[in-house]
Parts: sequence; structure tokens; C-alpha cells
Amino acid sequence: MLRVLPVTFLTLAASPALAGATPWQDIAPGARARLISSDTIHNGTTMIGLEVDLGQSEYTYWRIPGETGIPTQLDFSGSTGVSDPQMHWPYPEIDRSKGFLDYIYRGALVLPIALATSGGDARVSAVVTLGVCSDVCIPAQAQFTLPLSFGTPDSAQTIRLTQAEAEVPIPWDGPGEPFGAATATIDGFTLADPAAAIDPASLIADIGDPAVLFQTPQKSPDGTLWTVKLLGGAEGKRLDGRAVQLTFMTSMGPYAVSRQIAARH
Repeated sequence: MLRVLPVTFLTLAASPALAGATPWQDIAPGARARLISSDTIHNGTTMIGLEVDLGQSEYTYWRIPGETGIPTQLDFSGSTGVSDPQMHWPYPEIDRSKGFLDYIYRGALVLPIALATSGGDARVSAVVTLGVCSDVCIPAQAQFTLPLSFGTPDSAQTIRLTQAEAEVPIPWDGPGEPFGAATATIDGFTLADPAAAIDPASLIADIGDPAVLFQTPQKSPDGTLWTVKLLGGAEGKRLDGRAVQLTFMTSMGPYAVSRQIAARH
């Protein structure tokens, strides 16, 4: 099991921002981070990104970390001229290499963030806390300040944010439905009529509670029903009436749909 070090944050003071990006900050051994911005506005929204550069053996976590993960948290309360931050999470790697189920990112990573703005003077002030792991997990923290200059868009960062957005699951827009009804069982739920092209190993089911995790779905012999069981430690949770988010990968990219879990028959 991964050992989590005591919460001794590596905190660095904010440095002057470059156009479209803050300077890099070392946040943990083998890891650094910065904020980037497009400096563009579309329908009252501007995009920024948390860019994390991880070493060969380091990784960090998705919005649902998994069994051993540390949640990523961002505090924008010190910002001016922007509001309503919405993190867009690229589809993660499903990692079971250490005997636990975790949802992680490795290597170079951009997490896009949408911010509402009127286009006037704006300054993003962010405190970021995230887990950086290799043999041990370090809860690392950094502070960033980034003025937004909407009169001079940063085309290079816009392209990088657009590329990151392409990895973010979108609502299903394919033909038919990827899944039928979800029905509670004594130890999880079932999914009826899954699309044959979806690999059950790519499915991430969550009910918005990081403490409730699910195993890889098991297919019925004829493939028309998937059984999704609760992972150890969450047994006995009542799921009927809960909404479950289903995130999965296809040959066309990542998608997400929601289903209401019906009561057991």
C-alpha cells in the first residue's frame, strides 16, 4: 500500500506572470506546475488550465482519486473579475498495478478550467492542492496569480487547452444509447443492454462520493447485462434512487452518461 506522508505542504510564493502563463513552480520532487490561459472569451466564459509536469515515476489523481488517492482541490476565492470555476477532467488511466484501484494521470497534464467573466479587468488567484505520488504520496500545495489580458489572446495556450479539452469526456452523441437501465442489486447495480463496442474495463462508475468505488463490470454470458459491484469497504450502501455517472472510452474518444439507479425487483 502507498504510504502518505504527513501534510507538510511545499508552498511557493506567487511570481510575476508571463503572458498567458505563470512561471513554473516546483511542487514536489520530480513535479512542477503552473497556470496557463487562453485570454479569450466565448459566450461569457474564458478558459485557463492547471498544467502539471510529472517525472517518469510520478503521478497525480482524477476527480475521483480511487482507493489510495489524494483529491485535487483548487481555491479561486482570491480572484477578481472571474467566477464559477468549472474543472474539466480528462479521462484518466485506471491503475491497479499496486493492488489497489486508482484513477491517475502520468507525465504532462493540462486540466482545463472554465471561468465566467464579463471581459473587464480580471486576475486569477489560485491555491492548488494535489497529491503527487511515486513510492510515497505527498500532498503538495502551490499558489498562482495570473492576470488575464483579453485584448491579446495567447494562441499557443489556446491550442494546448483545446487539445486537453479533446480528452475530456463529453455527453454521449452516438447512435442509440450506450447503456439501458441501471438497477440496484444487493452489492451494486446492473446495466442493461451495454453497447457491444464499449470495453467494460474502461468504465468508471461513480455516484459523486469518493468513498464509494466500483469494481470492473462483469459481463453476462450473452453480453446483454453488466454487473457492477461495490468495491470492498462500500458494501451495504443503498444505491436505489441515486444517480450514477458512467464514464467510458470508445474508439471515438471518452464519453459520459448518467443513469438513475432503479430499485431492486
